[in-house]
Amino acid sequence: MTNITAIFKKEFRSYFNSPIAYIFITFFLGLSSWLFFRGFFFGNQAEMRGFFGLMPWIFLFFIPAVTMKLWAEEKKIGTIEILMTLPIRDYEVVVGKFLASFALLIVTVLLSLVIPFSVMYFGDPDGGTIFAGYIGLLLMGAAYLAIGLFTSTLTENQIIAFILGIFTCFVLLIIGEDIVLFNTPDWLFPIFSYLGLGAHYSSILRGVLDSRDIIYYLSLIGFFLYLSTLAVESRKWR
Repeated sequence: MTNITAIFKKEFRSYFNSPIAYIFITFFLGLSSWLFFRGFFFGNQAEMRGFFGLMPWIFLFFIPAVTMKLWAEEKKIGTIEILMTLPIRDYEVVVGKFLASFALLIVTVLLSLVIPFSVMYFGDPDGGTIFAGYIGLLLMGAAYLAIGLFTSTLTENQIIAFILGIFTCFVLLIIGEDIVLFNTPDWLFPIFSYLGLGAHYSSILRGVLDSRDIIYYLSLIGFFLYLSTLAVESRKWR
């Protein structure tokens, strides 16, 4: 646990010691607020469905941009060789890096609370739906982070890691959507329906925290963190 904490602190500080965190937070809050409020006043309804509906697509581009450097930069500048010689387990490095990026996501999401407070000022939205929406937002964001962390282990080029992250997240996002399921063979239908990242997020947005959705996200996060650990271990053996 001490090693994980040390990696977490190092990576989290690195976000704020460079422009990455400030650019990510500023652009995320600016874009999401603008897109939401430009339609909010025309809808004449005090709800945040539009905000939460935008998040899978905004996260699709913003989160891989945060994770693309986590391993790719280590490989490019050669610090990964030093890191691998330290008395620390591979999974501890992976978990530490993931928690640091997740902490940045939490900070960003907390700063976005100005949006629901503004909505409450203009009307009386359903607090339970907003709470469930933010839980879904963090779970989906954590899944994107785990995927982006894994794609960063595959290359030393940050742009390639960024593109791979977007592609993998996009596939998992739409695989359970009706437009995909419509042409899916019957035997694949239940598999695709369950694997759809967006479908589980939409389920949470209804205001009900189903254990199946939570287990899905936790399993997806664990799976990609495990793949990241295997990728790091394979490099050590090579």
